[in-house]
Amino acid sequence: MANLKEIRNRISSVSSTMQITSAMKMVSAAKLKKAQDAITAMRPYSDKLTELLQSLSATLDEDAGSKFSTQREVNNVLIVAISSNRGLAGAFNSNIIKQTQNLVDNVYAGKNVSVLAIGKKINDAFSKQGIVIDNKSDIYDDLSFNNVAAIAETLMDKFVDGEFDKIEVVYNKFKNAATQIVMTEQFLPIMPIEGSEANVNADYIFEPSKVEIIEELIPKSLKTQLYKGIRDSFASEHGARMTAMHKATDNATELRDQLKLTYNKARQAAITNEILEIVGGAEALNN
Repeated sequence: MANLKEIRNRISSVSSTMQITSAMKMVSAAKLKKAQDAITAMRPYSDKLTELLQSLSATLDEDAGSKFSTQREVNNVLIVAISSNRGLAGAFNSNIIKQTQNLVDNVYAGKNVSVLAIGKKINDAFSKQGIVIDNKSDIYDDLSFNNVAAIAETLMDKFVDGEFDKIEVVYNKFKNAATQIVMTEQFLPIMPIEGSEANVNADYIFEPSKVEIIEELIPKSLKTQLYKGIRDSFASEHGARMTAMHKATDNATELRDQLKLTYNKARQAAITNEILEIVGGAEALNN
């Protein structure tokens, strides 16, 4: 059994760790509320805008299709992988890394695959493989729609110029503080919804023309889609970190209690041994 000094040192160390994890949990909980409100407010708008755009795109003739919906043979693929800049968030970052690696090794095996890293963790994971074309980790320093829109415009330009034939976005979708869902969404080309033509070709009057409306909506929709993905990931990060720190605090509390019990047992054993030695010495003198 360890001596009393060693046990006291371990109790002190575990208590300090517990205070740190508890503080990190409270910080993440405070940030989560704001991030959750932001993604909850914009998700219905984003989903409806994407649905409208895909429904309208399904009714266009191929000749009138948008340059953003052009289907090409997939040779060059870009994966926009969204992680966080910091760790201590459970499996939040590792799930994104695993999904991105799966796309590189299996889904697009034999293709020329590149990664646009949004977050230091994903950049660190794939920069050694030499497939990261850019690192946008500083987006979290000022997470605004305008800053994300600039990234989306770059992606649209790369697709239109033929640099990439397909662009995918991998991120954690926020469900609740304890659950994040890894999502892989096709960013470009835009895929129309099958069977939606009947819903759109009702008694609607398009002003200006349907083609002009789509050409105006597509850039806005793509920017909103990417912004939603990053916002989702941002909220998921704080939820995952809050949950991880909550579990770490509970584990530290349990370990501290066990160490205290061990300390008390060791202390009681030492006292008992001292009493036995005194009694034994007294008996020896009497004899």
